[in-house]
Amino acid sequence: MAVILITGATAGFGKACAEKFAQHKHDLIITGRRQERLNELKTSLEQQYGVKVLPLTFDVREEQTVVNTLEAIPEEWKKVEVLINNAGLAAGLSTVDEGSTDDWNAMLDTNVKGLLYVSRAVIPWLKAQGRGHIINLGSIAGSQVYAKGNVYCASKAAVDAISQGMRIDLLPFGIKVTNVCPGAAETEFSVVRFKGDEDKAKDVYKGLKPLSAEDVADVIFYCTTLPPHVCINHLEITPLQQASAYYYHRN
Repeated sequence: MAVILITGATAGFGKACAEKFAQHKHDLIITGRRQERLNELKTSLEQQYGVKVLPLTFDVREEQTVVNTLEAIPEEWKKVEVLINNAGLAAGLSTVDEGSTDDWNAMLDTNVKGLLYVSRAVIPWLKAQGRGHIINLGSIAGSQVYAKGNVYCASKAAVDAISQGMRIDLLPFGIKVTNVCPGAAETEFSVVRFKGDEDKAKDVYKGLKPLSAEDVADVIFYCTTLPPHVCINHLEITPLQQASAYYYHRN
């Protein structure tokens, strides 16, 4: 079966994707910053599904570490067919004049530059095989800016533009590119945004049945199962009670 490389696999969409692809007997390269979580996930997936899992602990923001780690893996693991650029975060919710530059750097370095560093390392492997699929985790925030979302929204707008650019650049090589853009999804996303304030995070989803990580993983998996001549370029997914980044119908 195919090798699937998933960044940010320790929680949320990344972990759900790892579980979904493992269920279908695909071998996995999982990356993240939390080594203990990666090792736990590796053990769990190998025992449950009989697949092979290679955990790689690194921060996608560190360019040279990304390059060195990926270059050093055994050749058989470089036969990646699907790259899921999931590592990302939102940090803070402030007006531009009150925003934290540390938060800005964390979002831009992870959501934009980290995605580029990993993609640049992996794309030559896909080209060598003459096929492959890159899934970039965008957001509806990439096309619909909301109050105090400024830099996060900008980072996801960049993911949208990068995805379109990748699609053009990789057109001659038979490599698919899909930008998957979820709306409100209850993962660790809001807990991270609000620096561990779980009550504040729960308020985001008050009166809603938000998407789950598994919902998004199901959609990602579906995109990778289409015939070779079919490519979904851009896909937006929201809960039923959310029509856009700012229109909700809460109970």
